[in-house]
Parts: sequence; structure tokens; C-alpha cells
Amino acid sequence: MFINNFDPVAFQVFSIEIRWYSLSYIFGLIFGWIYCQRFLIKDSSKSKLFENYITYLIIGLILGGRIGYVIFYNISYYLENPIEILMIWNGGMSFHGAVIGIIISSAIFCKKNKEDLFYFLDLVALSSPIGIFLGRISNFINSELYGRETNIAWSVKFLKVDNLNRHPSQLYEALFEGLLLFII
Repeated sequence: MFINNFDPVAFQVFSIEIRWYSLSYIFGLIFGWIYCQRFLIKDSSKSKLFENYITYLIIGLILGGRIGYVIFYNISYYLENPIEILMIWNGGMSFHGAVIGIIISSAIFCKKNKEDLFYFLDLVALSSPIGIFLGRISNFINSELYGRETNIAWSVKFLKVDNLNRHPSQLYEALFEGLLLFII
């Protein structure tokens, strides 16, 4: 059994907290960008276009992730506290919303540049396991999305949640949705 009592804050610069989850977004985007540029994009004109596309991806990811969280998980709260929709530093991003945001921002980018939408969405699909892997590791650090109670040898006790031994479902997802999917 492992005891999880990680601090969700990776480090602090003056009064600004840098959290593991934000680092997973940043490094997921950087590593995905490098992977696409070095291994997937063979045409130099597409490579230059991809540089501009990254901005659309980041905007779609953040806006979609946040709006998705607000709508899918706690819309009544945010309707009563609309200013808190903007407070992304308090947490709350949705994978489903991020996917929708990425599709919409990609469609806008491709229409504007008269490019094939599916070419760019393929690049996202092929590099997304990198971000999924890092995101699930951050979920583990943050004691989020934990599994059911168990007595297996590799169970984890999430002190921020309860005093029960649980499946480290975040690590399962990191391995299967991240690493294995990337290899495939």
C-alpha cells in the first residue's frame, strides 16, 4: 500500500502557486508540439502552419475545458456565481469540454486557412495520449478520480479523501490511455 499525501502545488514563485495540473497542460502541449513537428509533419509549409495552429489549440483547450466543467458539472453554482467562471486557478476543467473546444477551434482555424480539418485533428489525436498521461498523473497527485476500495497490494490510501485503500485508477488510465495508446 502507498499513502498519497502529495501537495497539489509543485512550487511557488512569490505569491503565485504553480500547480502540478497546470504543468501537465504546459508540458503536454510542449511535448505534443515537439512530437508533431519532429515525427508527424513532413511538409515544411504544414509545419509553419502548425505553429499558428497551436494558439488555436490552446484557446480551444482552455475555453472548452472550463466551459465544459461549468456546464457539465456545476451549472447551478456558476449561474449563481458567474464571476467564478473566470477563476480557473480555483480548479475545474472538463476533458469532454476540452475536446469540444479543440474541435471548434480547429474548425475555425482550418476554415480561415482553407486547410483540411481532419489533417489537423489527426495530429491532435496522435499526440493527445501525451497530455492524457500527464493529466492523469496530476489527477493522482491531486487525489482526484480515485478508484474503488480494495485490498490489493498496490492499493493507495488518499489521505485527502478518506482512510480507505483504493485502486489507483488515475495510474491505470495514465498507463492505458496515455502510454499504451501512444505506443499503439
